[in-house]
Amino acid sequence: MKNTLDSRRRVLKAGLASMVSTLPAWSALGGCAAGGASAPPMLGFTAVPVSKEDKVIVPPGYRADVLYRWGDAVGMAAGMPAFREDGGNSAEEQALQAGMHHDAIELFPLSESRALLAVNHEYTDDGLLHSDGMRSWSAEKVRKSQAAHGVAIVEIAFDGSRWSLVRPSRYARRITASTPIAFSGPAAGHALLRTAFDPSGREALGTMSNCAGGHTPWGTYLTCEENFNMYFSNAGAVPVDQKRYGISAAGGGYRWHEHDARFDAAANPNEPNRFGWVVEIDPLDPQAKPVKRTALGRIKHESATVTLAKDGRVVVYMGDDERYEYIYKFVSRGKFNPSDRAANKDLLDEGTLYVALFAKGGNGVWLELPGTPESLVRARQAADAVGATKMDRPEWIAVHPGNGDVYVSLTNNDRRTEAEAEGVNPRAKNVYGHIARWSERDGDAAATTFRWDIFALAGEDKGFANPDGLWFDRRGVLWIETDISTSAINRGPFEKLGNNQMLAADVRTGEIRRFLTGPAGCEITGVTMAPDGRTMFINIQHPGETASERSNPDEPRAVSNWPDFRPSGRPRSATIAIRREDGGVIGT
Repeated sequence: MKNTLDSRRRVLKAGLASMVSTLPAWSALGGCAAGGASAPPMLGFTAVPVSKEDKVIVPPGYRADVLYRWGDAVGMAAGMPAFREDGGNSAEEQALQAGMHHDAIELFPLSESRALLAVNHEYTDDGLLHSDGMRSWSAEKVRKSQAAHGVAIVEIAFDGSRWSLVRPSRYARRITASTPIAFSGPAAGHALLRTAFDPSGREALGTMSNCAGGHTPWGTYLTCEENFNMYFSNAGAVPVDQKRYGISAAGGGYRWHEHDARFDAAANPNEPNRFGWVVEIDPLDPQAKPVKRTALGRIKHESATVTLAKDGRVVVYMGDDERYEYIYKFVSRGKFNPSDRAANKDLLDEGTLYVALFAKGGNGVWLELPGTPESLVRARQAADAVGATKMDRPEWIAVHPGNGDVYVSLTNNDRRTEAEAEGVNPRAKNVYGHIARWSERDGDAAATTFRWDIFALAGEDKGFANPDGLWFDRRGVLWIETDISTSAINRGPFEKLGNNQMLAADVRTGEIRRFLTGPAGCEITGVTMAPDGRTMFINIQHPGETASERSNPDEPRAVSNWPDFRPSGRPRSATIAIRREDGGVIGT
């Protein structure tokens, strides 16, 4: 049977290669359009230099204010459990506070001076989270770690000079690794999602490893479950399906399985199937149950970037962040209704899931995947079967607001061989990463063919490496955030690039200019702006991180104690608000 299946796959791949090579090369990418020299400059700030200082550095004339730190009360009630710098907050208190390791962020305006922020809390550094780190382990520590994961909705207000949190707020909420979340779409209730804890297969407990995100035209937040495998352990014979998603006996060191049986993947083999989804959250309704949208497929989601097709259907672009994984696109069956928010509630439950094939020479095809529950739960295997293009860690995806061109960050792949280096992944041992882009046929996001090229190959000569976060502002400036790993940032080819940073790119001309550098040991994550373009919100994730991602609680200052800079303080991930001193538009 296996030989027959392999033979069919070879025939399919050969047929696809032949088909793609003969596709017409219609118009050039919109982002490549001429006009760079004569067009008005888009980048009007003075670039900042490379830095290894333990602080946030922004251009002259700008300031960066800390808005929302790990441990800050989110404002669900007037009482606000204060952050204890010794790590002594309980699990119950942590569930009312900002989680750890801020990642994606989206803004939902309420008025000209008030808004909601949705913030991902991706993972925990248990060396900092607990008063004695991981020297001992207990059910209480597992509960606290789970409470520090997930998503927060916070309300913020602008007083004419600075933004601050609103407390209490009727919108404020935390969604953690213990929050009940509904399944919807084709896989909801399927046998692969049923467990002893949920025999119906229709309600998951929690969301975690929330990395990138997105927002819908009807005003909801999409949070992406990425490295969920890190929380599971399987000490037995690991099934093929679990291996394909990286589950092992070692896990990621979180040790949840020792006190929460759900995360013992040998005893509960279907529990991992309940993670790796895109979760939709309504920030305007704190009573609304979050929903895992199974029609978007189960992968290590690193993006859920939403745009509209020409006919009003909803399109969601998604990356699967691992070496040799794929880029996906979901096209809804129904159309967006701008005059009836409620009518859009289930648009992400029905549609077609595609995976990208990037052929040599710049042509590309979206390959349709089966819409069965089995193929959605095993989306990676479905993409393997149709012969999609294996990418160099596809992460964030951004759509140009003017011409609809789509950009993707490909962070790195040091395992790519010389024989594999070609086309959209042109470098062997790709330690620096690159940014690719494509233009859908006729500028229609629902098209099934496209043209692609390489926007930028990162490296020392470009002044940055390992692009991760990508986001377009309304002017069409592409903002790029970097994620050089802590274990690599001060050695080898990365030594001259300093701390992780944010850059701005004029995609018309290819100019890339450094806008911000972060504190020691951090990653720059998440980006959004106020509607007037005069405030940018980004996250500083894991300042002071050690190579093992588990800090020594006795010496947190050894690498960083940003943002509080108190001798006894612990480094804290945080959201910052960036403004020009003169109140002008960011980046001009």
